Amino acid sequence: MREDWIEVELEQFCYVNMGQSPPSSSYNYNKEGLPFFQGKAEFTQLHPKVKKWCNAPKKVANPNDILLSVRAPVGTTNIADVKCAIGRGLASISYQPCTFYIYYYFKLIEKKLDALGTGTTFKAISGNTLKSQIIPLPPLPEQRAIVSKIEQLFSELDNAISNLKTAKDKLNIYRQAVLKKAFEGELTKEWRKQQLLNGFELPSADELLERIKTERENQYQEQLVEWKQKVKDWEANGKDGKKPGKPRKFKELPILTDKIISSLPALPKNWNWVRIDRLQEHFNYSIKAGPFGSSLKKSSYTESGYKIYGQEQVISSNPLIGNYFVNKEKYDELFSCAIKPNDILISLVGTVGKVLILPDGVADGIINPRLVKISLNLKYYSTLFFKYYFESSFLKSLYATESHGATMDIINLGIIQDLPYPLFSLIEQTQIVKEIEYRLSVTDKVEETIEQNLKKAEALRQSILKKAFEGKLLSKAEIELCKKQPDYEPAEKLLARIKKEKLTVT
Repeated sequence: MREDWIEVELEQFCYVNMGQSPPSSSYNYNKEGLPFFQGKAEFTQLHPKVKKWCNAPKKVANPNDILLSVRAPVGTTNIADVKCAIGRGLASISYQPCTFYIYYYFKLIEKKLDALGTGTTFKAISGNTLKSQIIPLPPLPEQRAIVSKIEQLFSELDNAISNLKTAKDKLNIYRQAVLKKAFEGELTKEWRKQQLLNGFELPSADELLERIKTERENQYQEQLVEWKQKVKDWEANGKDGKKPGKPRKFKELPILTDKIISSLPALPKNWNWVRIDRLQEHFNYSIKAGPFGSSLKKSSYTESGYKIYGQEQVISSNPLIGNYFVNKEKYDELFSCAIKPNDILISLVGTVGKVLILPDGVADGIINPRLVKISLNLKYYSTLFFKYYFESSFLKSLYATESHGATMDIINLGIIQDLPYPLFSLIEQTQIVKEIEYRLSVTDKVEETIEQNLKKAEALRQSILKKAFEGKLLSKAEIELCKKQPDYEPAEKLLARIKKEKLTVT
């Protein structure tokens, strides 16, 4: 630190005013009295946003005062643009000679102040702790020059960050464009032509549907034969125990109408739109919503046993996390909600439409009420293709109007069953997944670079502030220019003058 700078406690040259909350009866939303700020909740990038007014304030801040959050959280700042009332969650700091010099210093020490916070239920700092903060104080012209240089560099940095975020947004647009082309068959258009040239004709969606229908009927007939034999055995044993239940035919949904299909994107020749029931395995619980809440209460949870899968696993893409379990009795009771490897889990509430594919070796368990599980027929449908399709903007646009709840977004089994899904050969689905992943891997690398540069930009912001308050931001020429200003004086003289002025005001 240079000889014309000094280090001094905040209260020596600033007015520090700790907030105090007025009676709750004095709050109002009718714009009566002064704007009233209670804490960080009202803060924006620079000036707080008025949500309440107060007609009986106990503590007041003036325009250009720094507003500092002193309770849960500690350290964040804004600047008052009007005279206002402040509650106990804030302190106001007044330094009229150069408000932004102090403002930027508190931006630098925000994490330090947060670390000084104490308390069991939430952090807070006292007025004494705040007032005793040591601040580097240069001559006034240099304070102004430092602020000007900070703002110039921050403006350049903000432009760079804006460009990075724009590039990131363009990557997201590109991703969705890739997915859209994938689901419309554009990514494999040349691939399909090559298959024909090689003499390999891909099965059509109609052929696949006929195979599925035949397999389901054959499976049902096999189940009937098994059932008849079980009934004979039951009769031969003197009808001991419960009579074996007759197998039920797989329940199919109504097919998509021509009117619905005509509203959807056109598909390649051998593709078609279908409902989910044509893609799932041939048993009635191959698609199932989680149990009603009354069927799975917290009182049923155990410390070990069969795992309960919920949104935390799906949203984090990690089936290994979580420690909620049920015993075998509850698992058997809710067996229709049981999962197995390669099942699809879909989140229904809040972060809706997120998909998790369960891997081999996944722990046995059941889903909770906030999930749907789907067992796809892996002979005809790829789990990875399904995930890319279900999480795409295109599909979300189809159910968006139905998913908005009063407090959060919600989808349900009925919505999932009503949606259209493209059906075509599994070999082409596999090829599409390869095409998608090749393109998205490139965008992922670019996005990783962007994220690294965004982090570097934030680190550079702190580096700029650090240099500023170490006296290393201005060049020698800029410092010499400050010394030529008419109000230049060493910091010691500036401090003595401020103290004198404070005494006069007092």
